Amino acid sequence: MQVSKKLVNSVSGCADDALAGLVACNPAIQLLQGHRVALRSDLENIRGRVALLSGGGSGHEPAHAGYIGKGMLTGVVAGAVFTSPAVGSILAAIRAVMQAGSAGTLLIVKNYTGDRLNFGLALEQARAEGADVQMVVVGDDSAFTTQKKAGRRGLCGTVLIHKVAGALSEAGASLEEIVRRVTAAAGAMGTLGVSLSPCSVPGSGPTFQLAQDELELGLGIHGEAGVRRMKMVPADEIVKTMLDHMSSPSNTSCVALEPGASVVLVVNNLGGLSFLELGVVAGAAVRCLEDRGVRVARALVGAFMTALEMAGVSLTLLLVDDELLGLIDAKTTAVAWPNLARVPVTGQSRVLAAPEEGPTVEEPVPAGAPASQRVRLVLEQVCSTLLGLQEELNELDRAAGDGDCGSTHARAARGSLRLPKPSLSWGEVGWWEPTLEPSLFASHPRCRVSPAIQQWLNSTPLPAQPSQLLSTLSRLLLEKMGGSSGALYGLFLTAAAQPLQSRSDPAAWAAAMEAGIEAMQRYGGAAPGDRTMLDSLCAAAEELRALQAPGADLLPVLAKAVQSAEAAAESTKNMEAGAGRASYISSARLELPDPGAVAAAAVLRAVLEGLQSQSG
Repeated sequence: MQVSKKLVNSVSGCADDALAGLVACNPAIQLLQGHRVALRSDLENIRGRVALLSGGGSGHEPAHAGYIGKGMLTGVVAGAVFTSPAVGSILAAIRAVMQAGSAGTLLIVKNYTGDRLNFGLALEQARAEGADVQMVVVGDDSAFTTQKKAGRRGLCGTVLIHKVAGALSEAGASLEEIVRRVTAAAGAMGTLGVSLSPCSVPGSGPTFQLAQDELELGLGIHGEAGVRRMKMVPADEIVKTMLDHMSSPSNTSCVALEPGASVVLVVNNLGGLSFLELGVVAGAAVRCLEDRGVRVARALVGAFMTALEMAGVSLTLLLVDDELLGLIDAKTTAVAWPNLARVPVTGQSRVLAAPEEGPTVEEPVPAGAPASQRVRLVLEQVCSTLLGLQEELNELDRAAGDGDCGSTHARAARGSLRLPKPSLSWGEVGWWEPTLEPSLFASHPRCRVSPAIQQWLNSTPLPAQPSQLLSTLSRLLLEKMGGSSGALYGLFLTAAAQPLQSRSDPAAWAAAMEAGIEAMQRYGGAAPGDRTMLDSLCAAAEELRALQAPGADLLPVLAKAVQSAEAAAESTKNMEAGAGRASYISSARLELPDPGAVAAAAVLRAVLEGLQSQSG
């Protein structure tokens, strides 16, 4: 068995170290000497109020110590990882809150045999000492359709019980009232989890195995088996399956989700799910509930009760009325409780209309006009060049990037065309961009086309003013090219357009080149010699300064600028990268020219050739 890697000092001491770490960072919590017990630092403030103690095995962080604070728990008792806490420590915690003057103690316990036994034994011993102690056992698991003898397991819904009990205690409610109210709340609640991978206890291997295309529905927070295994499907389908199961009348542990019902929704990360996936699940859960006519009063999204590093999620639903919702909304200082907006999720506007773009005054040149035709031919030459260099640039980029420099530049020229990925399975990217001629795929019924320069050239008259031309190209590249290259080219063209607003002679074009480079350096952080496209552009700009001399001939100067840019691009293979993704790669691996510098030099070459083809 392969033992999992963990960032711990020792297997035996990891639970103590984790609790001590939380206390070290939170002055509002203190440890009880000699025990794995954490308590509020201001115990004097619980005098005359009911003390609330909870706990269980470690490995479920931030549960339970993260919920210590005014308005939630008074203290927690932690066991080793996935192990019930010691009876002696539970009893010591009860004694500590008794000595602080509490008006009774409530033990909030998840429904697991070890927790019930150990907390129950401590309760009996404390009562023998004269303590006023009661216990509520929370079982919110909605996985099993028939009642098990052991009852429903205690899951993430326990956190909501902590909150309700804490608000009641802070308001001065009696022990009997708190027991009655939280028992009623626990009966109107359900939780169901799903896992994509197992967890592993420190010092051990995975608690179970799942095939790459499987998930486990209805598992417990210690890796216990669920009700069934399913094949991977899209997140929306998983969420619908979970909510269907939780609300099915044939399920003895169902939550009655009638139209018009109001719920608190908890989307709980079981430990190893990315926050991107968590957001997808949360959105799907809200939509699915609202489609059923259920009102989502509050939504909590985050890690509330985990199972170590398990990649999974649980959904908790608590049926609420205004009174119960007020207890959920009551203030607390517990560090793990989220700062919730006290307004319903359902019924709120979720989209703000985008501001209207400012008016742009463009004076298009008639399609047959000489200026328009010259610009069109030059841009067509640039597009053709970039498309021809796609694979070469991708190959250069694989040494130091993600191998898509050529594809990014081709997208600027041609746009993108996406098709559904064949044999799509859940979790994969759902679309792919064919590298063959796009026209072969354009008739596909689910083809998505995002046009760029080529289509723009064929669909609209070109702006008459050079500044407008560059500004339009900038917007097009920012929208269609994407990535850092799109941002850099867009930045360059936006800045380069400024000197061309009042004149467009050769000297103005040289100034435009300087302005574009200056903007790229200011915002991009690179400089000549950093092995980027700036090396090519700066070399060309040095030669283009000759255009500022009276009577300068454009094409010879531009030809020298292109030669300098190409030489600079070639020299980047001897440079150590100082900016961009390549700067994180060992210089020993960078034996080829920088793809961005090669692409910039190629664009300049294409402009030169486009102009030369029309001269004379």
